[in-house]
Amino acid sequence: MQLTRVAEAKLPTQWGEFLMVGFEEISTQKDHVALVFGDITGETPVLTRIHSECLTGDALFSLRCDCGFQLESALDAIAKEGRGILLYHRQEGRGIGLINKIKAYALQDKGYDTVEANEALGFAPDQRNFSFCADMLTLLGVDKIRLLTNNPKKVRVLSEAGIKITERVPLQVGRNPKNSHYLDTKAAKLGHLLGRS
Repeated sequence: MQLTRVAEAKLPTQWGEFLMVGFEEISTQKDHVALVFGDITGETPVLTRIHSECLTGDALFSLRCDCGFQLESALDAIAKEGRGILLYHRQEGRGIGLINKIKAYALQDKGYDTVEANEALGFAPDQRNFSFCADMLTLLGVDKIRLLTNNPKKVRVLSEAGIKITERVPLQVGRNPKNSHYLDTKAAKLGHLLGRS
């Protein structure tokens, strides 16, 4: 287990009231959060979204990505389902951090795609560790989920960690002229399961 469960409190939102559960990485003290909606106990697979931190998309309304659109759509889907979990995974910029993400954006402004920009800065295309998310689910007492994702890597990592994924639920929202190249690159170079929406 790479994490400990350290805090929880109610979080009222426009979608309803969630339980916000804080987790801390044992080795680094870096924190992650789960938003839990409704009763997640029982045998029925829980609708779950792993959402990687994206300050620019989630909080600053950037159109360069689809992150903010996915965050809101996932919360809406969970609320409509009546139960579910959103894991807010604190690994900004596919794990390279906010400042390096801004540097990658500058390279993209010069014609690099998102993968080329990360590699030009000396990083792998995607440095995120999704095994933390399996630990968060285990600490929440959940081992069977329906995963809201377009990313097959999330499915593979969680499955290998013992989480049973009964369904991959696509989450294709937010395509626009500012992010279409970014989304096409995710499909072509990172294997994301994206169709044109």
